[in-house]
Amino acid sequence: MFHTWSWLIWLFAAAIPAFTLRNPLYLVLVLGAGWIVYVALGRTTPMGRGWGSFVKLGLFLLAFTIPFNALSIHLGQIILFRLPASWPIIGGPITLEAVVAGAVSGLALLTILVAFAAFNAGVDHYQLLRATPAFLFQAGVIVSIAITFVPQMVLSAREIREAQRIRGHRFRGIRDLLPLIMPLLANALERAIQLAETMEARGFGRMIAPLSRRQAMLSQLSLLLALLSVLAGLFVIAYSPARGTWGWATLILGVLLILAVFVLQGRRVHRTRYRRLPWHARDTAVVVACAVVIAAVAIARARIPETLFYSPYPPNSLLPPFQPLLGGVLLLLALPAVLAPRPQATDGPQPASSAKEYVA
Repeated sequence: MFHTWSWLIWLFAAAIPAFTLRNPLYLVLVLGAGWIVYVALGRTTPMGRGWGSFVKLGLFLLAFTIPFNALSIHLGQIILFRLPASWPIIGGPITLEAVVAGAVSGLALLTILVAFAAFNAGVDHYQLLRATPAFLFQAGVIVSIAITFVPQMVLSAREIREAQRIRGHRFRGIRDLLPLIMPLLANALERAIQLAETMEARGFGRMIAPLSRRQAMLSQLSLLLALLSVLAGLFVIAYSPARGTWGWATLILGVLLILAVFVLQGRRVHRTRYRRLPWHARDTAVVVACAVVIAAVAIARARIPETLFYSPYPPNSLLPPFQPLLGGVLLLLALPAVLAPRPQATDGPQPASSAKEYVA
């Protein structure tokens, strides 16, 4: 549907405002764009339906952060009610400002979870694994397995519950969860064994060219020298601002040396590709829109930072500031839902030639 790299750039563009902005109006726009993408691309797939549980988790965190912040932060001028001052931590005035601040924090968490849910529901995890650098192929496999584990577990639990409902089993309490947990655990263990056998049959870990003792020692010493260079650069920048130029130079040199070691390590890994994922015009449009979003957030952070952050506590107002132009740019994050190809409806059966082309 979309190229893996366009999805990664979209996730980066959605994560920047979700992590950095603390204005509820902008967060609502990013949340709405992510939700549109999730509904348009993710909910039609089994993996997308599995990530719906994370959206529910975000709603739970939103509902939890509001009373937590209101009971722990007793600042503000608009007092809703008071709790006895003798009560530890929660005792004192409960203010409207604390409730609003908790809602903004919960909204930021919900926005982050929805963005990641939309990304994981729409991206092809096998292509995502292929997009990892060669020196990180082992970590990429682990991350790919971890990403798909929870949605697969959610789908397995749903299938087990449906099968037990057909057989007349009803969940009435905690004790009734045992017939669900045991098949779910057995299914997870069986899937893990099948995955291990599949990886062993395909020779996982055998495509790495071995290093000689001298090469391994040289690689370790180079990586150690690079880390020491990065540490020295950060130390100079933090404790000697007058020598900041030397600090940045040492830091950049260490980072470049680390990248060089990683590139050399990646050349030891032999990778083959059966077919490369094509890049379409809609991928270019998504990348351009994401670049516009990132540039707009960076420019707004440099010129009008007061509109990106919001605090309901005095002397600020309860109404957050808003720039319509920046809000319109953030809506570009919903572009994948607009450009996604729609399945074509057919009136009759598919021709044999087309079916053969699809199979081929």
